Amino acid sequence: MNRLRMAVIGVGHLGKEHARILAGLPDVELVGVADVSAEQAQLVAERCGSKAITDYGDLFGNVDAVTVVVPTVHHHAVAMQFLKQGIPVLVEKPIATTVAQADDMIRVAAEHGVPLQVGHIERFNPAFEELNRRPLKPKFVESERHGPFTGRSTDIGVVLDLMIHDLDLLLSLAESPVKHVEALGLAVFGGHEDVVNARLIFENGCIAHVTASRVSQKPKRRLRVWAPEGYAGLDFVSKRLLLVQPSEELRLRGLQVAAMDATRKANLKDEVFGKHLQTLELDCNRGDQLTSELKHFIQCVRTGKQPRVTGEDGRDALALAERILACVNSHSWNGSSDMSAIGTHGLPMPFGPLFDTARSAAA
Repeated sequence: MNRLRMAVIGVGHLGKEHARILAGLPDVELVGVADVSAEQAQLVAERCGSKAITDYGDLFGNVDAVTVVVPTVHHHAVAMQFLKQGIPVLVEKPIATTVAQADDMIRVAAEHGVPLQVGHIERFNPAFEELNRRPLKPKFVESERHGPFTGRSTDIGVVLDLMIHDLDLLLSLAESPVKHVEALGLAVFGGHEDVVNARLIFENGCIAHVTASRVSQKPKRRLRVWAPEGYAGLDFVSKRLLLVQPSEELRLRGLQVAAMDATRKANLKDEVFGKHLQTLELDCNRGDQLTSELKHFIQCVRTGKQPRVTGEDGRDALALAERILACVNSHSWNGSSDMSAIGTHGLPMPFGPLFDTARSAAA
């Protein structure tokens, strides 16, 4: 089999990992790594045994596919240049900064008949893959994605930086349009929003609570799903999945607690899990999702198969993110039309020294 000629455009924090993995795949020839910083491109190229490039236009005609890992504001401009050349593209999430840009990319990819894959990497998390293999119709979902402030991705806020992962997962799980959105958020550092909470109501009756923060002390990435089939708890960090389902007897007849004698009631708490609620804990730690994502993209390029995360999927997640941001930016902290207390920078001043116990006591 001929080696697939590939390049990585943008080799910063994440792009250098793309380059490292691609350089180690036997069926890939990493022909170049491009970056606006010649020093960074050279550093990564030397590590990966590739060529440093500062003008990605030099790659036209010399690559079979590329991954685009530049800042979000440049996704559309860079990806479009390769798509217009008929070169398959894996573009990191979010697909672009506007839905119009996403539609533009989808159209050009279709016109040239080449794969356009979006880097919603959690679709390749082995714990989510395990969950996705099982029939489940979510009716209530809680999603939490918290991380420490890194100083990266400051060109976008936490919705497009972190929450969009979970928006894509929710759309994939619910398989239904969102009919109503409520959201609020804060810009802790004065720029884009850093903390956001959203409540989504889907047309099929599913409700989701979604939180994202990039100012947390410890990382937390988890998804909890309640469905007629049972409960699923997923930890994206440890790649573990907990499944709970009611026993057949419980589903058919329920627990008649009122009719139980005192001894049976006393034993009930020890019987709930195991007898009445059956549990299964799965350790899904079987490889990293970035490698899986890149291998999947390569397979799509070779076979013409539709990517697991299409351009349309990326566009839908972005469209939902835009609706959430619109709610965040119009939220009234006083429940009124007071324009000084609206949006991510409009949180009213505190009434008193909440965390100063000495001053509070004196007052």
